[in-house]
Amino acid sequence: MIPEDVATELDRAARRWQQLPLDRATEALPAVHALMADLAGEALPDLGPAVAMDQLRVVVFDACAGEGSPPDLAGRLASLRLGWS
Repeated sequence: MIPEDVATELDRAARRWQQLPLDRATEALPAVHALMADLAGEALPDLGPAVAMDQLRVVVFDACAGEGSPPDLAGRLASLRLGWS
């Protein structure tokens, strides 16, 4: 289960991502992929900005399964989102 603070930041990130113009989302995509790769322990395929938040949700869900969420995941998601301003 995803901790409440992580779920909140993930929802905020997804809402903000939907508001980004395509060019800004494309520019922000490497940082999203870097976080996902860190959480997943491997590089993931680049499926483009249209599905990046769906990929992020799956990776966060998987990262929180079992032993709980990685340290400061909510903070990392918030920092990622704030970088899109």
